[in-house]
Amino acid sequence: MRQIGSDELLAMCAGSHPPVLLDVREPWEAQLSRIVVDGLRSELIPMGQIPARVGELDRAQPIVCYCHHGVRSLQVVAFLLRAGFDSVYNLAGGIDAWSLSTDPSVPRY
Repeated sequence: MRQIGSDELLAMCAGSHPPVLLDVREPWEAQLSRIVVDGLRSELIPMGQIPARVGELDRAQPIVCYCHHGVRSLQVVAFLLRAGFDSVYNLAGGIDAWSLSTDPSVPRY
């Protein structure tokens, strides 16, 4: 499965074709914390809504999925790959790992 770490995400965001940051957590979780990189804000589509809303995602743009610890987002990555998306990645360790290793201002829960 395609997993990337926080450093790789930072590099992708600094590149000429930054990814969509797809938050697949529930709305209450997104209210607690979210990832923002270089002004890129994450887009919230809870995991259970992905099949119905997959048409909202741009197949031409890289997508990095994340959740709390990386389990739900890994399932979403697998779904999107089966749906024909080519450039989809899972943030290993989710937002919790991001907070611990990259941005301690992001609240942990």
